[in-house]
Amino acid sequence: MPAAGESTPPPSAGRNAGGPALRLAGISKRFGAIVANDDVSISLDRGEVLALLGENGAGKSTLVSILFGHYVADAGTIEVFGRPLPPGDPAAALAAGIGMVHQHFSLADNLTVLDNVLAGTEPWWRPRSARLTTMARLRQLSEEFGLVVDPQARVGDLSIGEKQRVEIMKALVRGARILILDEPTAVLTPQEAQGLFDTLGRFVAKGLSIVFISHKLDEVLRVSDRIVVLRGGHKTLEVAAKEATRDSLALAMVGREVARPAHLPRVPGAVVLSLRAVHAPGRVPLVDVSLEVRAGEIVAIAGVAGNGQRTVADLLSGLTGVSAGTLAVEGRALAASPSAWQRAKVGRIPEDRQGEGVIGDARLWENAVVESLPDRYARFGWIRRGEAIATCAELIRRFDIRGGEPATLARRLSGGNLQKLILGRVLAVEPTLIVASQPTWGLDVGAVAYVHGQLLAARDRGAALLLISEDLDEIFAIADRIAVIAGGRLTEARPARDWSAESLGIAMAGDHRERAVAA
Repeated sequence: MPAAGESTPPPSAGRNAGGPALRLAGISKRFGAIVANDDVSISLDRGEVLALLGENGAGKSTLVSILFGHYVADAGTIEVFGRPLPPGDPAAALAAGIGMVHQHFSLADNLTVLDNVLAGTEPWWRPRSARLTTMARLRQLSEEFGLVVDPQARVGDLSIGEKQRVEIMKALVRGARILILDEPTAVLTPQEAQGLFDTLGRFVAKGLSIVFISHKLDEVLRVSDRIVVLRGGHKTLEVAAKEATRDSLALAMVGREVARPAHLPRVPGAVVLSLRAVHAPGRVPLVDVSLEVRAGEIVAIAGVAGNGQRTVADLLSGLTGVSAGTLAVEGRALAASPSAWQRAKVGRIPEDRQGEGVIGDARLWENAVVESLPDRYARFGWIRRGEAIATCAELIRRFDIRGGEPATLARRLSGGNLQKLILGRVLAVEPTLIVASQPTWGLDVGAVAYVHGQLLAARDRGAALLLISEDLDEIFAIADRIAVIAGGRLTEARPARDWSAESLGIAMAGDHRERAVAA
């Protein structure tokens, strides 16, 4: 495993002894006419970090679901430490030593760390609790792998990085010898990500095996020993990490060269969005927030998940209102009503594209016009269906939305194509202000470049953009100015060149010493 920071313990020299930890041979899976996996063979050595890459819809999720017994493969076999793994049996996968840490944690905030680890492991008829044994095991793991977290702490009081440690310890307590990490740094500060990389080094030094699923190519090159790329259900590349580059991986993932959009400086125009000493209710309330976004600029709000970003997004889409302070769009106060914000030509790209961005069981044409329906596509209570379908067809053509036609149900599209539909719907009305929450979350390198290019083009046409993102690469790629949110409070928005990854990480952790950190 390559060095993470100053040094990382090397993988065990004898990691191939006794055969591979995991072997998938000839895995194939179809869903009707769709080929999700086609004769995929992958092995994972003991004490190895294997990165699994692929664009959205490439077959990664299906392959992992087969491994965990959630799906049954149409063909192929799986062996774990030389023994066949029964198909379609999640309990067998866990018993074989396979653990997974999902990007979105499945923890109960109202319970302690210990209770979360024990949840689902103790039958009600057990005469004696395993609390003391599990407590001792947690302390041992903490010392052995640097997974520092208090077993008696309430999970709701933990940071995102600490919650991730809890998920990892859950898997280890249950005997995991193979860990699958799904987008593990997506919600971490740079400092927390570095801590995770150090922990991975300790894992492989002890002989644990890691499958690292990520869209962040720099991280993949940094932490992995070997890389496998899927595209269209096929394995298109298997290579040692030291022999790969960002460009070679991107080419294998999307089948073409991926050009990163140019972020050229420009002089912003008049103030479009103004917040002055705003307080707003929410799960994480906003406290004394002031911010301006001008025409022709992108202002990014960086922060660790759960620090008030959702409240900002709700406020700027009319789902909640200001309790104190002033909020104006082009000098006008807007009511706490989504329709009022839509009529003011505020475009919204929500964080949850499946749950909030589209109606899964509605047709693409219905989703394409839903936010403009009363004003543009209805008359006397009747929908102008032909015009709406024509608009959707044009969006499909213009934004290269693949996997459907106007009559296709939205839930049949991949995440990347759903994001293109939402982006096209927003840009079609030529908005004055765009509020984009996590616009490339979980998207592959090709889709990320496309979305960034469209947002920069909207900026260059004079739109004001507020980008809410936890991805520092994204922020540095397209933002003109950056502010940081922590605990519902917002720092001053400063030019992107005045920030570094280190100073952003410090501010994201809630420590406003970032001004003293050299950019």
